[in-house]
Amino acid sequence: MTLFSLDDLKAAAALVRPVVPETPAYEWPLLSKRTGAKVWVKHENHTPIGAFKLRGGLVYLDGLRRAGALPKGVVSATRGNHGQSIALAAARFGIPAVIVVPESNSTEKNAAMEGLGAELVVSGKDFDESRVTAGRIAEERDFHFVPSFHIDLVKGVATYAHELFTAVPDLAVAYVPIGMGSGICGMIAARDLLGLDTEIVGVVADEAPAYALSFEAGRPTSTDSARTFADGMACRDPHPDALAIIRRGAARILRLTEDEIAGAVRVYYADTHNLAEGAGAAALAGLIRERERYAGRRAAVILSGGNIDASVFTEILEGRTPKV
Repeated sequence: MTLFSLDDLKAAAALVRPVVPETPAYEWPLLSKRTGAKVWVKHENHTPIGAFKLRGGLVYLDGLRRAGALPKGVVSATRGNHGQSIALAAARFGIPAVIVVPESNSTEKNAAMEGLGAELVVSGKDFDESRVTAGRIAEERDFHFVPSFHIDLVKGVATYAHELFTAVPDLAVAYVPIGMGSGICGMIAARDLLGLDTEIVGVVADEAPAYALSFEAGRPTSTDSARTFADGMACRDPHPDALAIIRRGAARILRLTEDEIAGAVRVYYADTHNLAEGAGAAALAGLIRERERYAGRRAAVILSGGNIDASVFTEILEGRTPKV
């Protein structure tokens, strides 16, 4: 199944580039020494919102504009980075954005969304409950509901994968965190359009294993909770379209412990002096676990975001694993 063409992807890159300059892909010697592989980090923590999601929001709203369907306002649910993406994109298109977040969401991500002009609504114990509230607000205000997974979102974020594969040829593997699935699906789509044979490995938190369980079962499998400090991966209900793409194009999905994810946050700071949020560090945690598999080969990890609260980061640097 072809999601979009290479020309479509290049057009999306041209749209994204004025707002999101190409992010670097650096080979970090200390990471290579630590894992035994030649390790490149794709620094999506270096976008204007500190995360890869911005690419998708821009392409999604431009698609509505080109279809003559730009709404009077948009609403979406998020744990943070998707919300920042929609808030910034909405501001560029001159329409208001309402972003619904769960209770106990990251205070710093909340502040960032409000700073970008979004109206923030706190509702629900987790992302999936917030999504219900967002749907209700869309009906009440006649706003457009922006989903967390859509082909235009995938096309937008696939631009980071196109940049990576162009900058770093002959990768044996790329590790990608999975939230609702746009990041890994974009990686799969770009790899296939370029005709590459790079293995793509998804990673999830063991406390939020819905996509891993679904991958194994061959069908969407929900969980009762997603209690991980890596909030970008805190998904309970997998999207069936995303799952189909992942099952077709990913080699496997790893379930990572909270300790492994926290350890990777520390490693990023020690070896590269970059901030990584939990989901942003998860890909590196996956490579560290499987380092013997790729010793001496070229590997990439996606640092999908660096939006970590100071209190959480401090706790991790002090050697503890945050509890949720």
